[in-house]
Amino acid sequence: MCVSRVPPLAVLSFAAAAFAAPALRAQTIHVDATPSHATNSIKPTEALGAGIDRLPYGAADKLFVDDTLKQILSAGWQTVTYRQNTELHIEAWHWNPQGTWSDPAGKGYFIGSATPGTELVRHSYGYPLQHRGVTRDDGTDMDGYSRLTDGDENSYWKSNPYLTKTYTGEDDSLHPQWVFLDLSSKQDVTAIRIAWAEPYATNYAVQYWTGEDPIKKPAQGSWQAFPGGVVTNGKGGNATLQLSTAPISVQWVRIWMTASSNTCDSHGSADKRNCLGYAIREIYLGTTRANGKFHDLLRHTPDQDQTATYCSSVDPWHEPSDLAERAGDQVGFDLFYTSGVTRGLPAMIPIAMLYNTPEDAAAEIAYIEKRGYPISYVEMGEEPDGHYTLPEDYASLYVQFAVALHRIDPKLKLGGPIFTGENKDIEVWPDANGKASFTARFIDYLKSHDKLGELAFFSFEHYPVDPGKVQWSSLYDEAYLVQHIMDVWREDGVPANIPFFITESNLSSSSSEAYMDIWGGLWLADYIGAFLSGGGSAVYYFHYMPEPLGRGHNNSPGTFNFFSADRDYKIRQPLSQYFVSQLLNLEWVQPGDGVHKVFPAASDIRDGAGHVLVTTYAMLRPDGQWSLLIINKDQENPYTVNIAFDDAQKKNASTFAGPVSVTTFGKAQYAWHPDRNGGTADPDGPAAKSTVNSGAATQFTLPAASVSVLRGTLAPTKPSQK
Repeated sequence: MCVSRVPPLAVLSFAAAAFAAPALRAQTIHVDATPSHATNSIKPTEALGAGIDRLPYGAADKLFVDDTLKQILSAGWQTVTYRQNTELHIEAWHWNPQGTWSDPAGKGYFIGSATPGTELVRHSYGYPLQHRGVTRDDGTDMDGYSRLTDGDENSYWKSNPYLTKTYTGEDDSLHPQWVFLDLSSKQDVTAIRIAWAEPYATNYAVQYWTGEDPIKKPAQGSWQAFPGGVVTNGKGGNATLQLSTAPISVQWVRIWMTASSNTCDSHGSADKRNCLGYAIREIYLGTTRANGKFHDLLRHTPDQDQTATYCSSVDPWHEPSDLAERAGDQVGFDLFYTSGVTRGLPAMIPIAMLYNTPEDAAAEIAYIEKRGYPISYVEMGEEPDGHYTLPEDYASLYVQFAVALHRIDPKLKLGGPIFTGENKDIEVWPDANGKASFTARFIDYLKSHDKLGELAFFSFEHYPVDPGKVQWSSLYDEAYLVQHIMDVWREDGVPANIPFFITESNLSSSSSEAYMDIWGGLWLADYIGAFLSGGGSAVYYFHYMPEPLGRGHNNSPGTFNFFSADRDYKIRQPLSQYFVSQLLNLEWVQPGDGVHKVFPAASDIRDGAGHVLVTTYAMLRPDGQWSLLIINKDQENPYTVNIAFDDAQKKNASTFAGPVSVTTFGKAQYAWHPDRNGGTADPDGPAAKSTVNSGAATQFTLPAASVSVLRGTLAPTKPSQK
């Protein structure tokens, strides 16, 4: 066990023969070195980054210290993306604690101060929203609850006023707002009672779902209006509707709202936003008897044990008292930029959008630029698919916020939608034309509003393996998964000139032992190689800051970081993804901002089921060296390989010639040993380095379960003997 150390990539005294041993049956890795066949070109300072997320309360001051930052930076990741986590918790983000409220009484909509003060902003926090309508969503929120079934008619859900005609410029029917209930199982229903707040819906429909699950399978079903569920002249108040004369067995029930009374909510008429959208105090659903008596099926309680509800949007109105408990610390921008963690490079900055105002987002950018901090890109919001936002709503907010941001700086490069880590197309309820793809409809909206130019990049997250389902065979899928999802976005209409960024990624959305095992390192190498080889423009490792080993899915010890740490956030030892990060950033690529070209490469090594066991990613570096990232996914068997650099027709071939640097990280260098306290690594690196004097007949050995980087120059091209 190595405690509190971060070793450099050491040069070990391995004999060259260990990597150039003759073999009776060598197989071949072919690199298509045809200059016109390069699949991508990258600059490491722009393409290989890492993310910093919200930290536990009190952790930032322990983590942003010189010794810890020095160890973090030694992994070699370059540019940084700042992750915006408050939206996952349905909170309003006070990126600057200093600012002004829309209501002179000190509440309402908050705009952070765009004017830098003498005191640096080291910490910022999220304020839970009062008018939420979601019991639990696909983000990280575990403590909130919906006001629609909380049993308190003094509280209410309210939709986002920025999705009304006043701000969208479009009829409200084009941005319908909705809430729906999940009864957990099918129940007989004949009636609903809606306790409307102000503003209320004047046109709405109560509907039931005919498919399996409207969240998990939104394109495999439809919403049908109850026979008595359509209202065209709603009056608000407590509205009881006889939905049907005979019971209808349903699990999911939706209220679909298309026109508002535009009357003012409990916050008064001084701010027009208080009078836009829709608001509901409580929903009751069940049956009525012949005498008209209503029988409610729902559970009303102010916690997540209530009958679950979902909503289209939430009004970002809040007040100071909402910050009752600081769930986490969004690192202050001044601490972020002055700590050294950005290496002085431009950083990707988020703006809150789903639960924010354009004015606040503009103030944030103005503040950062007045401080002189460099911005590479601006990411718009956070995981709209995880909040069940419809694409037209997200796109409308995107356009509004883009206009506000470009008033501050026309040169800003904006992007999104920052999808959660799915491996397939993001689907939503089909529109009137039957189109269910979020991406296709988002792109369509921007095109139809002549705003596609506002999309400078298309970003998404990548968590390819479901929690608790990590198997060794999962390694075989990664190269396909990351390439396939990019193909899907292009098929959905993302133009070829808009680059793809994976702005948050690791192997699973829940930490587990697989992160620390050698498996996690192999996965990371294959993922980065496949993404860049497939044409991806930038990828960000998640996440930078060390954290204690916690309990992930199935109570497995885990961390999202490449270090294990104690409860005081002091680094204990590096983990497998740390060493692989060094191979990627310090060996495979040439550190700096030089242009690297990526070329196709493939092996002929497969198992009995046809799985590719050895994947290779070839890079021509600016120093003229060819660098091969090679992953042997066979956990039992080493392989001896020839390396051939071919042209397109394999009529001319070349090989490494002269000194070849070989860096290998595998089971001989690292082994994870879990225990009741989380576990330790022993051996714990470093990667093994040697030099091979290569010639035409040289063969290279790839240890079982290993990542290797081979780097050198080529012999003159000669005709192939094949």
